[in-house]
Amino acid sequence: MKRIPHSVYSSLFGVVHLALGVNVSLAIVALPLIVLLVTTDPSLSWPLMAVAAVPAGMGIAAAFGTFRAHADGEASVLRTFFRRLASTWRRSLALSAIVVAIVVVAVVDVVVLAPTGIGAVFAPLLVVIAALAVACGIVGLVAITEDPRARLVDVLRISAVIAVRRWPFTLVSFAAIGVQAAVIVEAPALGIGLTAAACLYVVWAGARYALRPALRPVSS
Repeated sequence: MKRIPHSVYSSLFGVVHLALGVNVSLAIVALPLIVLLVTTDPSLSWPLMAVAAVPAGMGIAAAFGTFRAHADGEASVLRTFFRRLASTWRRSLALSAIVVAIVVVAVVDVVVLAPTGIGAVFAPLLVVIAALAVACGIVGLVAITEDPRARLVDVLRISAVIAVRRWPFTLVSFAAIGVQAAVIVEAPALGIGLTAAACLYVVWAGARYALRPALRPVSS
C-alpha cells in the first residue's frame, strides 16, 4: 500500500488553515452584521443590516486579497488578511456603500411598487439593477485587490462591463452566494464558521479570471 506523500498533507493543512483563518478574520470585521442576522428579524431590522453590510464589504475585499497572496505562496493568513484590510479599506468601503445603497433603494422601490399597476413594468427592471449592482460590487472588490493603483471610477466602469460581458462567471458567483445564503439560513454556525471562505474563494476565482485581461496584476 502506497504511503500518502507529505506534500498532500501539507497542501490539505494549508487549505484548512486558509479557510479557518479567513472565516475568523471575516467574522471579526463583519461582527455587527452577524449579530443582527442571528439576534433579530431581518424583515424588521433591515435598515440596520444594510448599514452593517457596508463595512462587511471591507472584509470581503480583504479575504479576496488573502486568497491572492496565498496563491502567490504566502503562508500567513491572519497577518495577510489584516494587512490587505489596511491597504484596501477606503476604496472597498466606498464601493460597498455604493452597492448597498443601490440595492436598498431598488428593493424598497420593488416592495412599494409591486402592489401597484406600474409595478409589473418597473419591478423587473429594479431587480435587474440590484443584481447588476451586486455583480459589479463582486468584480470591483476583486479588482481593488488585484490592482491597488486603479481609481475607483475606473474600477466601477470596468467591473460593470466585465460583469455583463462575462456573464457566465457572474452566474457562477450568484450560484455560490445562493448556496452560501441557504447554508446560513439552515445552519448559521456552519455557514459563518466553515463555508464562507469556500464561497468567497469560488467568487474570487471566477471574478479574478474574468478580470485578468482588463486590470494590471498587483505586484508582489
